Amino acid sequence: MKILVTGGAGYIGSHTCVELLNEGFEVVVIDNFSNSKSSSLDAIKKITGKDFKFYEIDYLDKDALNKVFEENKIDAVINFAGFKAVGESVQKPIEYYTNNISGALNLLDVMRKHNVKKFVFSSSATVYGNPEKIPLTEDCKIGGTTNPYGTSKLFIEQILKDIYASDNSWDIIILRYFNPVGAHESGLIGEDPKGIPNNLMPYIAKVATKELKELSVFGNDYNTPDGTGVRDYIHVVDLAKGHVLALNKLEKEGKGLFIYNLGTGTGYSVLDLVHAYEKANNVKVPYKIAPRRDGDIATCYSDPTKAKNELGFVATKTIEDMCHDSYKFVTRK
Repeated sequence: MKILVTGGAGYIGSHTCVELLNEGFEVVVIDNFSNSKSSSLDAIKKITGKDFKFYEIDYLDKDALNKVFEENKIDAVINFAGFKAVGESVQKPIEYYTNNISGALNLLDVMRKHNVKKFVFSSSATVYGNPEKIPLTEDCKIGGTTNPYGTSKLFIEQILKDIYASDNSWDIIILRYFNPVGAHESGLIGEDPKGIPNNLMPYIAKVATKELKELSVFGNDYNTPDGTGVRDYIHVVDLAKGHVLALNKLEKEGKGLFIYNLGTGTGYSVLDLVHAYEKANNVKVPYKIAPRRDGDIATCYSDPTKAKNELGFVATKTIEDMCHDSYKFVTRK
């Protein structure tokens, strides 16, 4: 199978390319490097020993997308392209809606034109809004999202449901990620955002390596064991393997639209992660308590049973692995 990976130079995209290539899939990657670096593409080749086609394009450019489909016989698409920071989305809703939703619609339109109808969508646990129950199962109520990032994912999920309702020859898997962290064990690829990180683990990493002075912990008055937000952190390599399992399902049996949570089923607080990072890497991570951040919720973790039963997905890496691999990546120079 030849897979188009949009946003394939990014954090989750690059790790998924590694797993796809290792499993014998062919990949074609597009990325515009808005929040990624071309060096990750070289690293993918180094890790796997395999080459692949790359196009530096923006998926808002329909003509450029069309060219990719004309030049390659694509069997399925995994869509990682999109802006992805919760806090930033509250400040920049127009940019988030334009990029994430218009880009996805462009992609789906070009796919339809070329009769490519297998699609894996990178969604998020943010679609559950403020959770009605914990742990979250796939049949929990969605909506009531608390930030434009989550709302953009929610809208695209609805668009995919509407497309499937209009034409059931599409095969679609929606993967709702919890909180991807860590890095490839080689230390060659990982989360490498530009500027001050919006996500917790790279922020911790920049403090641990003294690039930043201290970590801001946004809120310690949530209704959680230590007052800081609780999340389901999943190792990015486990998450990447989930995409391979999703493609296997679409290739072998998938007729329909399927939704899966990809998480570990365990919640850790911000301070749990800070202390685990210090212990795993023998470093200090100074922090200060800051006001709550717009769009954040207290607790969010998954029930991953459905993905286990239907995809064979089980996250195997521990919080220690996540912290150790992250530090190995940021100290790789």
